[in-house]
Amino acid sequence: AGINIPNYDDLRQTDGFKNVSLGNVLAVAYATQREKLTFLEEEDKDLYIRWKGPSFDVQVGLHELLGHGSGKLFVQDEKGAFNFDQETVINPETGEQIQSWYRSGETWDSKFSTIASSYEECRAESVGLYLCLNPQVLEIFGFEGADAEDVIYVNWLNMVRAGLLALEFYTPETSSWRQAHMQARFVILRVLLEAGEGLVTVAPTTGADGRPDARVRLDRDKIRPVGKPALERFLRKLQVLKSTGDVAGGRALYEGYAAVTDAPPECFLTLRDTVLLRKESRKLIVQPNTRLEGSEVQLLEYEASAAGLIRSFSERFPEDGPELEEVLTQLATADARFWRFPSENPSGQA
Repeated sequence: AGINIPNYDDLRQTDGFKNVSLGNVLAVAYATQREKLTFLEEEDKDLYIRWKGPSFDVQVGLHELLGHGSGKLFVQDEKGAFNFDQETVINPETGEQIQSWYRSGETWDSKFSTIASSYEECRAESVGLYLCLNPQVLEIFGFEGADAEDVIYVNWLNMVRAGLLALEFYTPETSSWRQAHMQARFVILRVLLEAGEGLVTVAPTTGADGRPDARVRLDRDKIRPVGKPALERFLRKLQVLKSTGDVAGGRALYEGYAAVTDAPPECFLTLRDTVLLRKESRKLIVQPNTRLEGSEVQLLEYEASAAGLIRSFSERFPEDGPELEEVLTQLATADARFWRFPSENPSGQA
């Protein structure tokens, strides 16, 4: 949905960076149908559909520009010079002088290695959530008054829901996450749950079909008094640990929040089964065709399904259909052995 480039911290901090917001992706990929909305209260669904796109536009802008685009790294260069004043700069978490930094040749990715990508996405997402509370920010995006409050609520609600949906990308067998953004959103959900006072709740329930379900709730009246200070504390920790290159502290903080257990009250491992049960089918983007009717050009669109995909393809190549079908069948037959179970593979073939 958005890109912040380049990814080299030394260039970002000396020369700058560029941001791209992919409007076509925002408009299409995140469109949501009411009947497919999972884990939300019924009274939230219409508001969510109305403001999901605009709120995500705000989140992406803040995430890329002021999330990835912010944050100084304390560095000692090859000549021993520091890019900060060791005498006056104080660690806001400890109240003491800076005790750690990046040496020459060390980078954010080389020091934080396996958690670097997700940690950075979490920092950027947290920046977006925090700064969307600023009225000036919302005015820049064209939102004021009640509309601005709805944008804030849906942005935070979307993050909470995304934290639950993220469990799809967690592998219990290896206790590992398969997607950086999803891990980041789960961490933020944990932080907001930890804030307490009824800000966020995630509760198991039973769906209308009798199968396990869940509901996420966000108290919009507690976003500013409870959510904002909790996120502020967390974001400050993330930034300080990143700036000072404190790998041990960073891992302890981040991996602690990213751990998925069945500890009550949320029992996330059990909820993961519910998330997988309620998983929405992957979106299919089906290519439309055009057809000439007299002097008029008609646009032919198809349903986003396997049947629609086949219709689109066959109607695009009406003359070559039989030949193409034969070629595709031959290719599928040649590849079939790679899709068998290992025990079915012919002897000596990998």
